[in-house]
Amino acid sequence: MASSLTKDSVSPGTPGSEKTFFGHPRGLATLFMTEMWERFSYYGMRALLPLYLVAPGGMAMNAGTATAIYSVYLSLVYLLTMPGGWFADRVLGPRKTVTVAAVVIMLGHLTLALPSAGTFYAGLGLVAIGSGLLKANISTMVGQLYAGPDDPRRDGGFTVFYMGINLGAFAAPLIIGTVGENVGWHFGFALAAVGMGLGLIQFLLGSRHLSPQSSVVPKPLSAAEKSATLRKSAFWAGIAVVAYAVVGFSGHYTLNWILVPLTLLGLIIPVLVLVRIKRDRDLDQTEQSKMSAYIWFFVAAAVFWMIYDQGGSTLSLFADASANNSVLGWKFPVSWYQSVNPVLIMALAPVFAWFWLALNRRGKEPSTIVKFGSGLVLVGASFFLFLAPLSIAEGGHKAAAAWLVAIYFVQTVGELLLSPVGLSVTTKMAPAKYASQMMGVWFLAVTAGDATTGLLSIFGVDLNGSGVVALEATLAVVAGVAVWMYRSKVKELMGGVR
Repeated sequence: MASSLTKDSVSPGTPGSEKTFFGHPRGLATLFMTEMWERFSYYGMRALLPLYLVAPGGMAMNAGTATAIYSVYLSLVYLLTMPGGWFADRVLGPRKTVTVAAVVIMLGHLTLALPSAGTFYAGLGLVAIGSGLLKANISTMVGQLYAGPDDPRRDGGFTVFYMGINLGAFAAPLIIGTVGENVGWHFGFALAAVGMGLGLIQFLLGSRHLSPQSSVVPKPLSAAEKSATLRKSAFWAGIAVVAYAVVGFSGHYTLNWILVPLTLLGLIIPVLVLVRIKRDRDLDQTEQSKMSAYIWFFVAAAVFWMIYDQGGSTLSLFADASANNSVLGWKFPVSWYQSVNPVLIMALAPVFAWFWLALNRRGKEPSTIVKFGSGLVLVGASFFLFLAPLSIAEGGHKAAAAWLVAIYFVQTVGELLLSPVGLSVTTKMAPAKYASQMMGVWFLAVTAGDATTGLLSIFGVDLNGSGVVALEATLAVVAGVAVWMYRSKVKELMGGVR
């Protein structure tokens, strides 16, 4: 994307005060490009992952195991955002942490590119760790470019940054997916490493335009805390090594010895975090009330992401096995379906922004609760729609590609109703004591949703079965209606937050 660098009358001392990037601090261009290339590598690998897992020339797994691995991987990426934020706050600071994250992600993709099943899981682990470190901190650095929350350019800056995310996500399946499916899986993974490498190079070259605050460690660990942290980490790592050594040498090891514990962590940790915050006696009555309301949003979001993220696993595997992936006789790679959502986001997000503003001027903008409930109903409707191509496939025919595009369209509209609102309400309802941690708590809703999908797959539930799809769709619609029915109670708990 061509940058627009022009002179601007920003006050001296503001990062990037000499030139701007579409009217924003010049450092935004650095972060925009870093995030674009990181998302390019991440979404490209993600588009290939389930297809590689089931392919005869790949890992040749069944669909259930592939979905479990994919879901556990996504769950880990979002679970690791909290320790990623902690690492920057206490050890390296955001800028150095993002640099380390980019290197780890690149090494992960290169490991995946090795034609060896033995290194595959190590590569996935490295990409998950690096993504958790980066995701938690790059948005923080965007915020640091502006003169506090009241800077009028701040919201627009995050909108431009969000476009970088979707540009990378749109291009990745078209390029990496094509290479992976048509040339070779490992060439695709290697191309993802190249993408992250480009992102790292331009981040290092452009980091001089970032806020000096991005190099600061907000609350560095004391010597005693470092020692205690290392001891605890070594203790738990030692227990894990001994436990898996015993299982391995006894001949009882299977893949589930890794998948089940990670899946359970993805469910247990979000619950423990919410309980810890809710039971904190330092919170006043108003903050306690807001947290009670927030739990409603959290559970609703977990149900939403459980279904939504199956767009990259359940729907992708269905397309691979049972869809006619062609347009006017021209056949396209299955991974290209993963470009539908980001291109729709880029097309529809400005429309939604204009629509909410127009309704707000008339005093008719729906409340946060109504938007949330509507998002849930729509993601449920997308799976009711999924029943049609499933029925076609059960009849021995190939389902048209248009069915899948329609499902992604409905899910994208649901995402635009729920996701931006969820991010906004998280910042508004966060207790003062947990203001910097609540964004990580929001990501834990994604963790919980993906971990649920993983657990279902591990225990043999056929997520491409009509009965299960109908059940998930019904759950989402019922949850959406329940949120709407209890909107008065939730609104009361929210206090002054709209």
